[in-house]
Amino acid sequence: MSRDEERERPKSKSKSKSKSKKTIIITTAAVKNKKKDGFVKEYVQRPIMDCINQIKHMNVHQLLLQVLSLLLIITSALIIWKSLCLYTNSESPVVVVLSGSMEPAFKRGDILFLSLKNNDDDYDDYNDGYRTRIGDIVVFSIDGREIPIVHRVIKSHYDSLAKKNDILTKGDNNHLDDIGLYAVGQRWLNETHIMGKCVGYLLHVGRATILMNDYPLVKYFLISILGLLVISGKE
Repeated sequence: MSRDEERERPKSKSKSKSKSKKTIIITTAAVKNKKKDGFVKEYVQRPIMDCINQIKHMNVHQLLLQVLSLLLIITSALIIWKSLCLYTNSESPVVVVLSGSMEPAFKRGDILFLSLKNNDDDYDDYNDGYRTRIGDIVVFSIDGREIPIVHRVIKSHYDSLAKKNDILTKGDNNHLDDIGLYAVGQRWLNETHIMGKCVGYLLHVGRATILMNDYPLVKYFLISILGLLVISGKE
């Protein structure tokens, strides 16, 4: 056997090994793709097509009844929300924490329950009225900002002549106060900016809301699926 033949043998072995590795990688990727396609078909495409087919086979009377049931669900949810707003005296009684500025007290995804309902603890005998106090965790809105902010009150000055309460807030996890977050030229908040005070919370329950806020298509997709399920009569 010549030296050239001996040199060619290890080369052929290495080539065969590389080919086998490539085939293994390709087959595993194909299996993963098949699993993904099977999952999408089984749990996404097939249920949607079943709902659409069931809606197509409905007569006008059945379709109207299902649409009315969908409207009834939406109306009930709105009634519950408005009832909470009236009871708590807050325009937004439930909010989700979207940032980490209040850690470790609250983290992203925590749900806060708000209220502006006056109680005896909020009454100030000296100033003869109800007002926000230092240490309260409040949700406030700023002109020009769509998303409200949840921070803690660190300063409060009550003007008895003007009957106005000046409020300064700060996030527990922030080094500076919130003056930089306020509107241009604004150095204080007042009671009209306060949407509610935190009276309770649930941990991590609002992470789905953050996902839908970051990816609006997910929100529209879920709403469409729920609408199809209700109209098609599936539980």
